[in-house]
Amino acid sequence: MPHLPPDEHHPRTRLLFALTAERLSAYYEHGVWITDAQTVQLTSLWLTQTRIAVSVREKRAIAELSDVFAHELAATVSREAGLFISHELMQALDPNYQSAIAIDVLNECDAKLRDAGLSGVNDTP
Repeated sequence: MPHLPPDEHHPRTRLLFALTAERLSAYYEHGVWITDAQTVQLTSLWLTQTRIAVSVREKRAIAELSDVFAHELAATVSREAGLFISHELMQALDPNYQSAIAIDVLNECDAKLRDAGLSGVNDTP
């Protein structure tokens, strides 16, 4: 069963992070981008773990945002850097793994959710 990054970030931030990591991992390991439908399925899995409820619209919006973010990351770094980043993000899904790259990506996830109006800061997990 997959894990989300550490709890000091909002569940939606951790969800966006996890979905972005999964998308990058699939891209760099298999040369394909996972579909939005597959990502919505992963979203349901992650939400079950965090015990937060989001609307279908929010699931789709966060799935789409993870696609945009993953493509942005992949387009701005070399293949070698992308492989390293993907590995770091997947490792950081383990709450015991510490990574400066993961912290930077988590902070960027916060910003992207705020910009998209999806931060949900008043929710309780």
